[in-house]
Amino acid sequence: MTSVKAFKTAESPFKQDNTASNKCGFTLMNNQVGAIVAQVMERQDNVTITPLPSMIRVDAVGRMDLDYAEVDEAAGEEEGWFNAAEFEESMSTHYGRMVHLDDRTIMFANPEDAAEYLDFDLKPIK
Repeated sequence: MTSVKAFKTAESPFKQDNTASNKCGFTLMNNQVGAIVAQVMERQDNVTITPLPSMIRVDAVGRMDLDYAEVDEAAGEEEGWFNAAEFEESMSTHYGRMVHLDDRTIMFANPEDAAEYLDFDLKPIK
């Protein structure tokens, strides 16, 4: 009987990490509207854009604001063309706390930073 050599399994590059990243973000469809939103978001210093074949990742450190009027202007459309509904249609997923206002969507990495917009109390329960 011959001996079979045992191979060590390669370590996966994908690991669980429960530490806070201080990041938030969303993915957009890689289409005309998604490209315009990414172009507008790229102007923010703390935002990183990663174009992929079928989607565009938009990641930020801390907080990012998607100002609808800036998207209207970049698209060459009238004011009010881009809104929360249009954003939700272009977005496929997000992470972090999302707050929709009339004129913008704000993404927060930390829920505590969004507390005033979401009307929840951060006092500990005794």
